[in-house]
Amino acid sequence: MPRAKILVTGGAGFIGSHTCVALIEAGYQPLVLDTLVNSDARSLQRVGCITGLQPLLLRCDVRDGAALDRVFAEHAIEAVVHLAGLKAVGESVADPLAYYDVNLAGTLALVQAMGRAGVRTLVFSSSATVYGDARHSPIPESAPYAAVNPYGRSKAMVENLLADLAHADPRWGIACLRYFNPVGAHESGLLGERPHGPPANLMPYISQVAAGEREYLLVHGADYETIDGTGVRDYVHVMDVAEGHVAALRHAAREPGILMTNLGTGRGASVLEVVCAFERASGRRIALRIGPRRPGDAPAYWADARNAQARLGWRARRDLDQMCADSWRWQAANPHGFDDPVPPMQPPWLGADLQIFHATSNLGHSNA
Repeated sequence: MPRAKILVTGGAGFIGSHTCVALIEAGYQPLVLDTLVNSDARSLQRVGCITGLQPLLLRCDVRDGAALDRVFAEHAIEAVVHLAGLKAVGESVADPLAYYDVNLAGTLALVQAMGRAGVRTLVFSSSATVYGDARHSPIPESAPYAAVNPYGRSKAMVENLLADLAHADPRWGIACLRYFNPVGAHESGLLGERPHGPPANLMPYISQVAAGEREYLLVHGADYETIDGTGVRDYVHVMDVAEGHVAALRHAAREPGILMTNLGTGRGASVLEVVCAFERASGRRIALRIGPRRPGDAPAYWADARNAQARLGWRARRDLDQMCADSWRWQAANPHGFDDPVPPMQPPWLGADLQIFHATSNLGHSNA
């Protein structure tokens, strides 16, 4: 049976590449649209090693309406998973116009092109940052918008744009997924997160400390009213998030309208709990230094995850120990990220009956 083609914008990134794995395993054929500004095309080679199907890469900018029209004209795309965007909070404060341009204007260009092509099934990568510094957890989807930075506000604006579109045109099926803290790596050790420059998130930073790339982990505050004084967050395995996209895609394809839902575990883990779990997984000691709190950091922050289970039939299945074990497996096997060679032998998780194929695109590259 032919596989339904799903356009995955930002599909060469951390969440995008893992989502491609989940889509292929669910019987879909992802086509990746990515500028590769903050990602690496070699992640798609790793997707091919894991699944036997290497996604086609269309290298262009999501804001380029003419390029999007060519993509939809040349490929029988049935739905879109939209992950392309900028996502660094500090950078968004320093350069807010770039975030509104890429995240908001990029989504507008995308849905306009989808409308012209008659493709009206969309899964949007949103964020728990739309809730701002919520002081009460678990956080339900009914919590008000209270984003405190341009990144979070750009996500909230896109959600409002998509809600208005779905209300105006009942032919659209849209799911907005508010991630909490995606971490981990594929269990094969072939695919994971390799930040450009110093990691902005906890798990890759701990991984680099365990590997000896960094001297210590700076803990931002140890005097919160939490179980051990350190901040508590809802960490969710990236493959659970990837599988959440598959569930959301199926929902959006069969139910018109718009769905807003959290993707999280429904429980929090403190910084020190994550450190202890990583020490168990790696057998390495993680050196720590305690620093002052960061302005605006909430003491504790986790999802009310019941809606995703009720509406999508999805729940996070992997625990913190597996998140840490998979992160360490990726870090230990790929200390230089995608610069490290792919193992030459077919791994045991790749079925012998699957065939790897490679494809290229002649679409132009945008420098954005």
